[in-house]
Amino acid sequence: MNVIVFASRKGGSGKSTLAAHLAAQIKASKQVMLVDADPQGSLTLWHKLRGTNEPPIKAAVNSVSGIVSAAKRDGYEWVLIDTPPNLSAVVDDAIKNATMVVIPARPGVFDVNAVQETIQMCRAARKPYAVVLNGAPARRDESESPIVTIAREALAKFRAPVWGGQITNRSDLLMALSHGEGAREYQAESRAAQEIGRLWAAIERSVKAIRGTASASGAMHKQAA
Repeated sequence: MNVIVFASRKGGSGKSTLAAHLAAQIKASKQVMLVDADPQGSLTLWHKLRGTNEPPIKAAVNSVSGIVSAAKRDGYEWVLIDTPPNLSAVVDDAIKNATMVVIPARPGVFDVNAVQETIQMCRAARKPYAVVLNGAPARRDESESPIVTIAREALAKFRAPVWGGQITNRSDLLMALSHGEGAREYQAESRAAQEIGRLWAAIERSVKAIRGTASASGAMHKQAA
């Protein structure tokens, strides 16, 4: 079973957003469970708006270990865990259970700076991790925004692995969430859905490399030393 944890000290970085959209993407072909460990409950709200228990969701307060163990016994292939923007016990426990940690960051100085503590937690727990630039300005003529380039350069100074793509700030992502849907469900051929699809493919490729079933070439993660 594969456990993907969405973690960041910065509130509003997009942890819940990415978890929701990716869960909707994954459930089309695989057994996936969501875990909402953030007291704010954004992921739980999205799940209520869906009007269905697919994918199922569990709430966690101080620990996710019991939920993860039960999910493994029940045959789930993927568990996606949304965490609060702090260094609480539940975040630490989630990272310890992770196959890989995804660290969302908006391409701004505050978000980029905030990833450092989460990176240190991943390194301390010896867990693979990667930063995903979220809420980025749209590309122009296939060129990324200067602020995205600056963010990549800053993250490189932290020796942080960064996904080569980006999740652009698109209304379709917000509209989908307001309907209790993922980007793929809301408008399958949209650019938003395509970006989420590319992120999912990158995560899946990294997990295969982590598990040793595929080459690490082109993988988005960094294996913590």
